[in-house]
Amino acid sequence: MARSQESFGKKEKEKKRLEKRKQKEKKKLERKESASKGASLEDMLVYVDENGHLTDTPPDPSKKVKVEAESIEIAIPKREHIEEDPIKKGKVAFFNDSKGYGFINEVDTGEKYFVHVNGLIDDVVEGDKVAFELERGMKGMNAVRVKKI
Repeated sequence: MARSQESFGKKEKEKKRLEKRKQKEKKKLERKESASKGASLEDMLVYVDENGHLTDTPPDPSKKVKVEAESIEIAIPKREHIEEDPIKKGKVAFFNDSKGYGFINEVDTGEKYFVHVNGLIDDVVEGDKVAFELERGMKGMNAVRVKKI
């Protein structure tokens, strides 16, 4: 005699699947019944109080502040341009003559900048104090016009 194709595990999975489907349908009906159809406009309105917080009560007209349109700035205010010395001072942290590149640590901020042999005015070695300018490279700021001090 042949065995039934439905094993105990398959029957249990099928029961769980049907139970899950019933629960889902029950939740769906509960949501439909509890949903308020066509809520009034007053229920949907939200107000902003004098502190900028959302509330369901209208704001107090006595606390209203008059703002002149000319005083509102829509753009970012311009920063005052601070003239900064373009020549920075630093110390050569690493330099490889055979590959032609290295790194300079700036004295003031401790930032590390890449330097290529094409950006050198004088020959440098590790530990030299140098003056340099910065230029934007492909991967960040690069030290250029590097001179020994």
